[in-house]
Amino acid sequence: MNFRTPPPFPPVILDDVRGARKMLSGVARMTPMEGSRHLSGLVGAPVHFKCENLQRTGSFKLRGAYVRIAGLSPVERAAGVVAASAGNHAQGVALASALLGVRSTVFMPVGAPLPKVAATREYGAEVRLHGHVVDETLAAAEEYAQETGAVFIHPFDHPDIIAGQGTVGLEILEQCPEVRTIVVGVGGGGLAAGIAVAVKAVRPDVRIVGVQAAGAACYPPSLAAGHPVAIGSLQTMADGIKVGRPGDVPFELVRELVDEVRTVSEAELSSALLLCLERAKLVVEPAGASPVAALLSAPESFRGPVVALLSGGNVDPLLMQRILTHGMATAGRYLSLRVRLTDRPGALATLLSVLTVADANILDIGHVRTDPRLGLTEAEVDLHLETKGPEHCEEVTAKLRGAGYLVTE
Repeated sequence: MNFRTPPPFPPVILDDVRGARKMLSGVARMTPMEGSRHLSGLVGAPVHFKCENLQRTGSFKLRGAYVRIAGLSPVERAAGVVAASAGNHAQGVALASALLGVRSTVFMPVGAPLPKVAATREYGAEVRLHGHVVDETLAAAEEYAQETGAVFIHPFDHPDIIAGQGTVGLEILEQCPEVRTIVVGVGGGGLAAGIAVAVKAVRPDVRIVGVQAAGAACYPPSLAAGHPVAIGSLQTMADGIKVGRPGDVPFELVRELVDEVRTVSEAELSSALLLCLERAKLVVEPAGASPVAALLSAPESFRGPVVALLSGGNVDPLLMQRILTHGMATAGRYLSLRVRLTDRPGALATLLSVLTVADANILDIGHVRTDPRLGLTEAEVDLHLETKGPEHCEEVTAKLRGAGYLVTE
């Protein structure tokens, strides 16, 4: 196979990022940085959140989209732009286009969260739903560009996009000059590449760690192969980093400048999102919580001070509900049990009194009498309980068994 020959010079340099920052003045906000006492305690050094979830449109994507569109010629602007995205890039392109007076068309997957679709339309873009994964949507947008002459605005595979995203890195250096590690989520690689360009040029000692969802991790095999490799199966709740192949342009920069790319599980993503909401009072989408997941999974492996980039906060409320439930279960905050008892008056009340003593909150209860495994005078009760953590789960189970109940989990 023939692979793209790397350019003899970097596609993006520090001056490009500095130029992008001037262009973004008055457009993108300098988002705040917040400390995390909980994670600082785990890591043994200061941990800060860079809150791009509080950026306009709810993610960092406005930065790169605006720089890319602002750099178009008058003829190109007149032809309009087209993009493909599961949500964040879509909103960035839509708002950037509106600010610059450019017509925009955005292709989104059929299953894209409704709040993201609605927000993209409200920013002024024409939205077309096509495909079920981002790669299919990208192909449709590229075909539209060829047919109409509209300029395709890639979500990560362009130097202007990377330069725009790199402005986050400049802000991190200003807000936390003592930073020693930056942790950033990685999809196609535009954000990680941009930050690496900006940070390594000024502070080559800063370690940059990329994080991917284990079910959509295209960078580890690509880095091992030395060129972008497409992966077949993409299974993750983190749609913002659900990308099947690294971009050609960011890949070269990530390979050269990013120190490590790790993966995190779905359970770790759920726990990270729950921590952001409960401890930091921040609404963060799964992709944006991936750096927090990495810190939770191996806190001792990070040298502080650490900056974890919360890249976005656009999450469907229904998905948020499911993720939080999953996160609480992973954290041992939910306990599901089946308890067998004698089917007689007062038996259920006696069971509930044991749970009251154990200080477990009952969320749901179901009575089973017709299972053929049960004896004539037996019944089973399905219990869904809210608990205080893994130790409390063990305590509740022990109290039930100590009271003589047969308990199955």
